[in-house]
Amino acid sequence: MAIPKSMKAVLTRGHGGVEMLDYCEVPTPAPGRDEVLVEVSACGLNNTDIWNREGKYGTDRDPAAVTGAGRAPGRFPVIQGADVAGRIVAVGEGVDAARIGDRVICNFVHYAPNPNEMGFAASLGSPGRAGGYAQYTVVRTENAYGYDGPLSDAELATFPCAYITAEHMLEAAGVEAGQLVLVTGASGGVGSALIQLVNARGAEAIAATSARWAEDVAGLKPRAVVLRDGKNGRDFYDQVREAAGGAGVHVVADIVGGPHFTDCLALLRKGGCYVSAGAIAGPVVPFDLRTMYLNYLRLVGVSIGYARHFDAVMGHIEAGRVKPLLAASYPLSEIRAAQEKFMSKDFFGNIVVLPQEG
Repeated sequence: MAIPKSMKAVLTRGHGGVEMLDYCEVPTPAPGRDEVLVEVSACGLNNTDIWNREGKYGTDRDPAAVTGAGRAPGRFPVIQGADVAGRIVAVGEGVDAARIGDRVICNFVHYAPNPNEMGFAASLGSPGRAGGYAQYTVVRTENAYGYDGPLSDAELATFPCAYITAEHMLEAAGVEAGQLVLVTGASGGVGSALIQLVNARGAEAIAATSARWAEDVAGLKPRAVVLRDGKNGRDFYDQVREAAGGAGVHVVADIVGGPHFTDCLALLRKGGCYVSAGAIAGPVVPFDLRTMYLNYLRLVGVSIGYARHFDAVMGHIEAGRVKPLLAASYPLSEIRAAQEKFMSKDFFGNIVVLPQEG
């Protein structure tokens, strides 16, 4: 196929609101050595793109500082968008031309030479790697995973960021069959991924969500659903204790933070693990050190994941152990409306944009 010299894309121009998102024409990238050019069919939204645009990462000593994910001021303009699905339309030097035409879902993380080192070389949607808010993007060939199953590209694009992060959280916490895991933010992308991946490990989830999404979350088959907003007139802590049979949980997988952080620690059994990969309800929390040391707790932080986590997620997708939760799709030209909907949290699952439409 003929590849156009220019393409439609969304440039994030700087830190700020959705007015910083500019739908415009830019040159089409070309793949380099060991890279492929992907025609993007769908790209999922995630919190990282929002927080990078808004500059919400702070620093180790100033949580209110305006920074991106590297905890430094962002570099702009940048094409964001990590969760890419599409087809390979061209290959660079060193890549078998037989890959052209492959339908793919992409691991957005480009790793350092040692893939098990802490830290990453770059990721799609960062200043070092243009992402999927565009009609075409370039990834390393090993990051483009072939898929020939029944799911649509829009459905595939709900998986990468949320599920690789969730899988990393569960591995880091050492979740095993038979354990109880408290999952916060259960209606969102990572939360709903956590429930499904907990089930795939033979463990059980107690899912915390709002009353509005309780029925949808229950459809993912956690052991129990508890209401974090207290609309059933019962305390969050008491609901979880009852769901756990009067005992605590082995692991808290938290992406919310905020006012329930203290309860989350108090709900852990002795020797339990608290693992976090986000703080959508507030990153600065009260913390009683005695709860940690008197109960021999482990506190673990993770960010996205490694190739082995993406491999595991692909195995679950192909085996049908996890299902996509596509809440809505928008043409890429309506990126501002899509992100406003995403920030409203008034949906269940995840939202994608479609670069070939509009």
